[in-house]
Amino acid sequence: MKKFVGVLLAVILVVVFAGCSKEPQPQDRFAEYIDLWNKQKFDKMYDYLSNSAKKKISKEDFTSRYEKIYDDLEISDLKIHFKKPKDDKQGDNDKAQYSFTVDMNSVGGPISFTYKANLKKEEKNDKKNWYVDWNTGFIFPQLKEGDKISLNTVTPKRGEILDRFGNSLAANGQVYEVGVVAGKLDNSVLEPLSKLLKMSPDQINKAVGASWVQEGMFVPLKKVSMDDKERVAQLVALEPVQTRKVEARVYPYGQAAAQLVGYVGPITAERLEKLKDKGYTANDVVGVRGLEQVFDEQLKGTTGVKISIKKADGSEEVLAEKPVEDGKDIKLTIDADLQVAIFDEMGKEAGTASAMNPMTGETLALVSSPSFDPNQAMLGFSTDEWKKLQDDKKKPLLTRFSQVFAPGSVMKPITAAIGLESGAIKPDEGVNIEGKQWQKDKSWGGYYVTRVHVGSPINLEKSLVYSDNIYYAQAALKIGKDGFTAGLKKFGFESELDYAYPLETSKIGGLGSEIALADSGYGQGQIQMSIVHLLASYTPFVNSGNMIKPILLADDKQGQVMQEGVVSRDHAALISADLRKVVGDVHGTAHAAEMKDYSLAGKTGTAEIKQKQGETGTELGWFVGYNYKKPDLMIGMMIEDVQKRGGSSIPVKKVKNIYTKWK
Repeated sequence: MKKFVGVLLAVILVVVFAGCSKEPQPQDRFAEYIDLWNKQKFDKMYDYLSNSAKKKISKEDFTSRYEKIYDDLEISDLKIHFKKPKDDKQGDNDKAQYSFTVDMNSVGGPISFTYKANLKKEEKNDKKNWYVDWNTGFIFPQLKEGDKISLNTVTPKRGEILDRFGNSLAANGQVYEVGVVAGKLDNSVLEPLSKLLKMSPDQINKAVGASWVQEGMFVPLKKVSMDDKERVAQLVALEPVQTRKVEARVYPYGQAAAQLVGYVGPITAERLEKLKDKGYTANDVVGVRGLEQVFDEQLKGTTGVKISIKKADGSEEVLAEKPVEDGKDIKLTIDADLQVAIFDEMGKEAGTASAMNPMTGETLALVSSPSFDPNQAMLGFSTDEWKKLQDDKKKPLLTRFSQVFAPGSVMKPITAAIGLESGAIKPDEGVNIEGKQWQKDKSWGGYYVTRVHVGSPINLEKSLVYSDNIYYAQAALKIGKDGFTAGLKKFGFESELDYAYPLETSKIGGLGSEIALADSGYGQGQIQMSIVHLLASYTPFVNSGNMIKPILLADDKQGQVMQEGVVSRDHAALISADLRKVVGDVHGTAHAAEMKDYSLAGKTGTAEIKQKQGETGTELGWFVGYNYKKPDLMIGMMIEDVQKRGGSSIPVKKVKNIYTKWK
């Protein structure tokens, strides 16, 4: 028994010793190498290279070359496949060979290849092991020593933004690139050049002194609009100054459409971080505001990319290629000429305006005033120019048509519709109202609802013609908080408007008290509306009670019913007839808009914006007008700070002037 145990122990020791002394196998070593490659641990991969391979490339160069190529080509989803062969006898020799497959995605598209790896058995540090006889073919099989990898990009043509007739609101054009010849700029020219380009002397000197600049080279400094002919002439008159035409985004309608269209500019690091997975690079220009920003991905297109290997003999082998795809044009329902006419009519006033076909929902104009020059914004504002825009009290950078404002009395037709549907308002019933002030009872303390016109009794027609605040305060109280809220929601309040340009949602606000409910009935309280929603809320009056969805894109379906039966057909016709009298009646608040042979219907509004409780604030003047007999054009306008200047009569006259030119 003892003898048997001794023999067994001897056998076990031999087996263990044999296992410990088993020589490494080439397929195992190569599998380890492949695993490191999949993990992109290039420095560790280098340790697996043969002596002859290491003589050709240092560890630092090996590692940096892989990292740079993979980074430059934006390699992702790297997968190297190696399947160990069965019954592999190559370990008995000093050399071995295995096939492997590489799959990856790149900025130019997918790249795949199969390659053969040679391994050598070598002794290092008194130990024998297998090492990869690496060469440049491991990176790409076509890549030989001395070859270069080339990455060429083709910038797509940015899509244009067009009006309904195909006129370009944002186009691809040309500007002058102004620069100087290096080595010829002296101090006598520096000061006038600085003033003309609105650049500091330090900025100019820094550009001319850049490391890449050599004497006699053209150094670009700034881009200038081709319409700025006087400034260009003054620049060219300076001896070292030269100009050349370069492609750029241009905005033919300037300030009139700036807030709507926006402009493009260099991509910021913050935005690149958000968009890098969508094919954006640090060299891209992107939409900064307006529709240029909203539709940037469609307008941008896809950059064409070709990854190739440039051979020493001048030939080329393509590894991956992605064709360029130009951006898509965005066609709007906007009438550019009407857009300009409305903007020009608003003059220097602060406010907003919109025009719509109330039958189809097509937005024909969308204006914010004052504005800024998008062409100069694209070229780049100087520090002083930017500060002036930001400090301007009229806020030219504010896109007012996307904001919400207190509507004042243009809200009254909506309250009338809700009251008629609920039965709280009976059109022919006269409401006895005495004096200019009214409060429900003494619980209101010192608060009164005030009206301008004195008269009694007041029915629906007179309430609209005279714009009677007290009538609508009482109507809102009679409708009740819940009924009024439900009615407003049918008109789209508190619902995000499905519209191509992002708009603030119109708000009901708080109706927690009787005073708040009463004030909201005539467009005060906390009621707020956007100009687009306001026009949409008037469409039921010309569409048999159906509310039409406003649209901005030419491809959108016209005449979509946003809310069916907001008001009955009869009540819609009744309100529309009364709105015609608001203009046609000599006592109507909008009678100044009356025109011969053109039946305009509409409603005025003056909304007080209180700065602090108890203080008198600014006033917004409103007017919505449309063709009563042929309602194919509806215009809404809001002008800020109209107190003591004529109130709503200001937009009334301006809208009339627009219709005079367009009827």
